[in-house]
Amino acid sequence: MSIQVALAGNPNCGKTTLFNGLTGATQYVGNWPGVTVEKKEGKYKEDKDIKITDLPGIYSLSPYTLEEVVSREFLLNGNVDVVLNIIDGSNLERNLFLTTQILELGIPTVVAINMLDVIEKRKDSINYKKLSKELGCPVLPISALKNTGIKELMAEVKKVANTQSLPKNIYAGKVLNALNTIEASLPSSIEASRRFFYAIKLFERDDKIEASIKSKAEASVIETVEKSMDDDSESIITDARYTYITSVIKDCYKKGSKEVITTSDKIDRFVTNRVLALPIFALVMWFVYYISVTTVGTIVTDWTNDVLFGEIIPPAVDRFLDAIQCADWLHGLIVDGIIGGVGAVIGFVPQMLVLFFFLAILEDCGYMARVAFIMDRIFRKFGLSGKSFIPMLIGTGCGVPAVMASRTIESDRDRKMTIMTTTFIPCGAKMPIIGLIAGAIFHGASWVAPSAYFVGMAAVIVSGIMLKKTKLFAGDPAPFVMEMPAYHMPRVVNVLRSMWERGSSFIKKAGTIILLSTIVLWFLQEFGWEKGAFGMVDDIDHSILSSIGQTFAWIFSPLGWGDWKAAVASVTGLIAKENVVATFGQLYGFAEVAEEGNEFWGQLSASFTPLAAYSFMIFNLLCAPCFAAMGAIKREMNNTKWFWIAIGYQCGFAYICSLIVYQLGSLFNGGSFGFGTIVGFILLIVLIYLLVRPSKESDTAEVEFAVK
Repeated sequence: MSIQVALAGNPNCGKTTLFNGLTGATQYVGNWPGVTVEKKEGKYKEDKDIKITDLPGIYSLSPYTLEEVVSREFLLNGNVDVVLNIIDGSNLERNLFLTTQILELGIPTVVAINMLDVIEKRKDSINYKKLSKELGCPVLPISALKNTGIKELMAEVKKVANTQSLPKNIYAGKVLNALNTIEASLPSSIEASRRFFYAIKLFERDDKIEASIKSKAEASVIETVEKSMDDDSESIITDARYTYITSVIKDCYKKGSKEVITTSDKIDRFVTNRVLALPIFALVMWFVYYISVTTVGTIVTDWTNDVLFGEIIPPAVDRFLDAIQCADWLHGLIVDGIIGGVGAVIGFVPQMLVLFFFLAILEDCGYMARVAFIMDRIFRKFGLSGKSFIPMLIGTGCGVPAVMASRTIESDRDRKMTIMTTTFIPCGAKMPIIGLIAGAIFHGASWVAPSAYFVGMAAVIVSGIMLKKTKLFAGDPAPFVMEMPAYHMPRVVNVLRSMWERGSSFIKKAGTIILLSTIVLWFLQEFGWEKGAFGMVDDIDHSILSSIGQTFAWIFSPLGWGDWKAAVASVTGLIAKENVVATFGQLYGFAEVAEEGNEFWGQLSASFTPLAAYSFMIFNLLCAPCFAAMGAIKREMNNTKWFWIAIGYQCGFAYICSLIVYQLGSLFNGGSFGFGTIVGFILLIVLIYLLVRPSKESDTAEVEFAVK
């Protein structure tokens, strides 16, 4: 018999770690709340009849964010046989709030007290049998991280799959009487096991409950109870729950020692210090990019580019194709097209893996959660919520999950603004662009790569200030409440898994999307009209690709790189950002390098001034992301007009920033004063005005947030 199990619990309680252990999956695990934003499904590896769904972490079944809605709707309508409620044993009282709500559903429930190792280290004592008796459901201790107690837990899940319990003794007196009265007034179509839950939701005046149900409720009963208890209904229910929780754990949980300053607290005195926090964060990110892009990562990347794809693979393939007398066009496709394009991208994989390795360490140890807290102080001053920074942290790997992570933001206007700006942060696919510009144009200068990260951060902040002063985004940012996870030594398994997941997705794109793109680009650059006839051309300037590129290359001339090759590379980057490097690899004859791989970089360097190259990098970092991320933006916006607003803003903002950097930079670098300089100054003045102008919306005004 098939059993449907739902993993439910607070954010960062260890659900995904348990899910991976039970199913053998490799879902991303992060040491901060909000990593899981959609449900994941798998089968228990010891018994394939047990289907397990990992739900997004939630604090309550009164949802305010999209991922909370996903969890509640699945529990209510997902035909769940057993709810496996994961509880962080180091925060028992807070976690039990959700447990009381799950028990109200009447679904068979098993409670797993996780973090057993932490509980034992703190010398806390939990009477699991007594707690089980008080809650009316099985309660078992586990450590998902160390795989302790998992088999016993799943045996209990099987055992309770066919039981049903609905404890109504949680609330007493007037509250329970009111709930019973409301329950009796509900439509008969609601299942008996859900009626008590819906009565509570109505009493809380939950706006997610259907209007048809609300109309059946006896509002006079709710008002009478509120009046007699001198409080609003939501507060009454919340107080009743916590009163019950306090009584439940009173004799079941004892702390082992008095409160002491933990190691995490001592570290946080420095890394979250109001004065030191930002300099420490900047130093950490500079170090990460310095090691990844400038030193260790570059050493391996240089060998990959210069030796592997310069002296080993191309000559070997050349000899093999000559030996089998391969046709010239096929020879060109394989060597110049596939190896030239894909090889140029693969060469930057070592840099990316080193970067992902360090980012995984920062995430797993708990530091990145502190960064979100640090950035909340700054973001809030500029009209953004600190929760906006969590998608940006995820975006250092890929823009798609970053956009999806915006679901954790309660405010619809803040969520939409986060979607529009989160891809400004350089993702893994943009790393080859940064590495190429840093190496070919700036000779490996250590400031280039970190500056790209902080340019993205500045773009987010500037956008937040400007957009918050418009009618569509006006209003106070949503409050940001996030539990700080304890610091711990990064687990090698988690770090390597995170590094490989991010890196493998890049390699897969190189073998699929980029491969197909390079084949198309090879055809367009090798064929055209020359000497009055169509065919393979000797001069690339006569190719189809050149003809296409020259039609729109002029658009980018004010940015300092009006050459058709750079224009084509930027456009192909919309398919996949790695295509920018792949396109350069083909157009600048990467595969033809026989002895010195850096000849490719030399050719590229001759086509760009340093200022134009930096302008090119800024544009490609800030403009619309790849097609996959655009698709995620379309899904999360759930509105075509909002999708085009987001894409239009990203491209327009990128163009303006690049133009200002190139035009004003050229002037201060000894260039001449011209029309482009005037436009640059005007755009800079407009940006400054948009940043400093007062908001037209009053603090108390209600803003209708819609695009009609």
